[in-house]
Amino acid sequence: MKRPLSFAHITRITQSTMFLPLAPVLLVQARRTARNTPRLDPATGAETGVTTGTEPAFRLLVIGESTAAGVGATAHAEALPGFLADALRRHLRRSVAWSVTGKNGATVRRVITDLVPTSNGSAPDLVVVTVGINDLIRRRPLKRWAADLAELLTALRARYRHAAVLVAGMPPVHRFPAIPQPLRMVLGAQARAMDRIMREVAHEHGAVHVPMDEAMARDRRLFASDGFHPSPAGYRVWAHDLALAISSPAAYAPWPPRPVHPARSAL
Repeated sequence: MKRPLSFAHITRITQSTMFLPLAPVLLVQARRTARNTPRLDPATGAETGVTTGTEPAFRLLVIGESTAAGVGATAHAEALPGFLADALRRHLRRSVAWSVTGKNGATVRRVITDLVPTSNGSAPDLVVVTVGINDLIRRRPLKRWAADLAELLTALRARYRHAAVLVAGMPPVHRFPAIPQPLRMVLGAQARAMDRIMREVAHEHGAVHVPMDEAMARDRRLFASDGFHPSPAGYRVWAHDLALAISSPAAYAPWPPRPVHPARSAL
């Protein structure tokens, strides 16, 4: 498993003219954070499951990076897929069949090339995407970040034509306990810029963008021991917030959108 931060990746951030005065401090903090952050394994156990409830089951696919892979939890049933399925069961009042395809350290490009073609969600009703933190750490230029997201959503739309797509927003990196200031401020500012782009690209591709509640980051119990990934309690809270958004009728807008014809002028 890769460390969540690396000296090489943070070095690229300090090359920005805006942050040059902070460069010495940022580099020291990046080294220290990479050295001291514990390495956590992805969740284990079954990558599919079905909740109790009435049939037919609502089909859920979670795809993405380390939070899809369940880093910070011991089993997928106690990570985002399992908790989200259970929350949806309560909101939708029917059973939920869930599956997960995640890769720790995956960027959006890696999700496109490696995970979408092999995803094990058979004709899902909903696809939940968790990406961004690795693109942040690797300092993906914002224009390429936008293009990568657009390509990912296009690929998901092509593979799962009848599924709704939800994009989980960037985490509040500016509040991560594992990252010291001012490094946390620098990464947090970039994460917020990426989240704004994520919201715009999702809207353009008929997906639903759900921002992560900053209040989550104020509760240390919602972080795993690395101070970077969610704990099982954090996954549960996050899943609850996503389920509320998914249960909204806006999450199931038709795709592609119907063309809007201008009204004809009266003769």
